[in-house]
Amino acid sequence: DEAQKATDLQMKMFLTRLGANSKAIITGDITQIDLPSKTKSGLIQAKEILQGISGVGFVYFDKEDVVRHKLVKDIIDAYEKYSNGNGA
Repeated sequence: DEAQKATDLQMKMFLTRLGANSKAIITGDITQIDLPSKTKSGLIQAKEILQGISGVGFVYFDKEDVVRHKLVKDIIDAYEKYSNGNGA
């Protein structure tokens, strides 16, 4: 969880320690990266590098998948509008 906070080296370290007959599920939100500037997100890099490898899959969620308080969808909408230049 919170894989968006992993650096590229941390993500590689984690992924290369997968044992035989093991499965790993890595979760993170690329809209919530708070790494220092110029630090590459390991989650984004893993997506770029590993896409297309058999046995590796990616699942993407959006605001329609929010299962928290219904107000969270409205908050996400507001931030998306703001990011797209439609905010105040």
